[in-house]
Amino acid sequence: MRLALYSFYCILTLSFVSCNKDTTTDRDDLVFRYNENATVNSLDPAFAKIRPSIWICNQIFSGLVQLDDSLNIKPEIAKSWTISEDGKTYTFTLRNDVYFHKSHYFGPDSTRTVKASDFEYSLNRLLDEDIASPGRWILQSVAHFEAKNDSIFEIKLNKTFPGFLGLLSMKYASVVPKEVIETPGYDFRSQPIGTGPFQFKFWEENVKLVLRKNPLYFEKDNHNVALPYLEAIAVTFLPDKQSGFLQFVQGKLDFVSGLDPSYKDEILTQKGALQPKYKNEVDMITGPYLNTEYLGFKMDSKEGPVLDKRIRQAMNFGFDRSKMILYLKNGMGTPAVNGIIPAGLPGFAAIPGYDYNPEKAKALVMDYKKSTGKNPELMMSTTSSYLDIAEFLQREWSKIGISTQIDINPPSTLTQSISTGKVSFFKASWIADYPDAENYLSLFYSKNFSPNGPNYTHFSNTEFDRLYEQAFSESDTQKRLLLYQKMDALMIEEAPVIPLFYDKAVRFTRKNVSGLGINPLNLLVVKRVQKKPEAK
Repeated sequence: MRLALYSFYCILTLSFVSCNKDTTTDRDDLVFRYNENATVNSLDPAFAKIRPSIWICNQIFSGLVQLDDSLNIKPEIAKSWTISEDGKTYTFTLRNDVYFHKSHYFGPDSTRTVKASDFEYSLNRLLDEDIASPGRWILQSVAHFEAKNDSIFEIKLNKTFPGFLGLLSMKYASVVPKEVIETPGYDFRSQPIGTGPFQFKFWEENVKLVLRKNPLYFEKDNHNVALPYLEAIAVTFLPDKQSGFLQFVQGKLDFVSGLDPSYKDEILTQKGALQPKYKNEVDMITGPYLNTEYLGFKMDSKEGPVLDKRIRQAMNFGFDRSKMILYLKNGMGTPAVNGIIPAGLPGFAAIPGYDYNPEKAKALVMDYKKSTGKNPELMMSTTSSYLDIAEFLQREWSKIGISTQIDINPPSTLTQSISTGKVSFFKASWIADYPDAENYLSLFYSKNFSPNGPNYTHFSNTEFDRLYEQAFSESDTQKRLLLYQKMDALMIEEAPVIPLFYDKAVRFTRKNVSGLGINPLNLLVVKRVQKKPEAK
């Protein structure tokens, strides 16, 4: 059966790529190939919650607006928009040349143009309790939205939110066709139809996924050449990251994202440069990544040293972040000594945080021991991917008098345990969904307690909440950023988390690949990618 599927894959979905090595016609330069080690849960943008699904949905679907590589809001299906003086009404004017991917469900014409009513339908899907989209939260500030006519779409907010356009750039807000989704028996999860640069062709879950070029795509490059340049995207699903990396080294894949412990020393020197043997075959692209890696304390635990600020501060002071990044991350990261907001995001500031200070850490621990008569002991819950960092921290904290045990969990188990409050000290990370620092500060707003929100530490502070709510009504950008910095400083003082490092996005491509780029959200954008035939 698997052999038959492979033949189908070669002949039907990539007919321009020969499965016969003897042929003289090789169009491999028209296919972008990468491996996804994690599961794609859905191809429906209403469920684009995890990175693997977001990456695929970004090729298939479009929304009102999009982000460029510098996180600037740019037009997509909306060619322009206006915002009312009170900041609550957004009026979008749509393009008239955006077509859905061809399908017989659209009738004799096989497609149709996108209308404002399609956005009304698409956003209503997010609010539909029967659908239970995890993207419902992006509309929490929205009071009302409606199509004024075919080309005008209006959204009214119940309170100002300066980051709202950033929310609309998320794949949750993509436009989808009502007549297809509501066809009885149609499975939009596995047979998506959108308006993006690539259209769905084939998916055998956890084996292969193929997208083909959308010939009706509306965007063009600066020379008026239609996008995308490539004919297809082919995704494999090897669960082992090292196996995927070997496929890349052998030239069977065009792209690898991220740095896994299984191959980081193979491809990079300790200082973060490409190893000499790869310099002629591989390009490395790096840039800021809006991802803060941290350890969290559950602030409403029943008892234990996590409840004592002295211990939380001592653990923050008690290890060298620069040393950790150099030896365990090959230089791919920035020490998180300035709070939770990562470098590269407006709102970040060099406010005093926790740099390495072992003497101060020891003094705090000693003070704790004297007042409680106890030796601080903690259990750190993490995953096998972070075992090297966990063991480094364990050794460093033992030097200041804190005993730490390590509890290894499968990623899904740890995520569930953190969300439901079953662990008191845990490894976590927060990747920005949209380019506003509020994204990170929402982790500490008391009304966002998990499991109904992202406040996994259950941190609660009246002054923090007051500043957080004030920031929503502040239209002046600089004043709002100042409020963000005050919140970050307050959070640092109370230490509900231990910021470890601000991540860097790193991508490796074959030398014949160009136009991929990189962005602080680590979003995969393939529409401008080009490939040259690789020398044999």
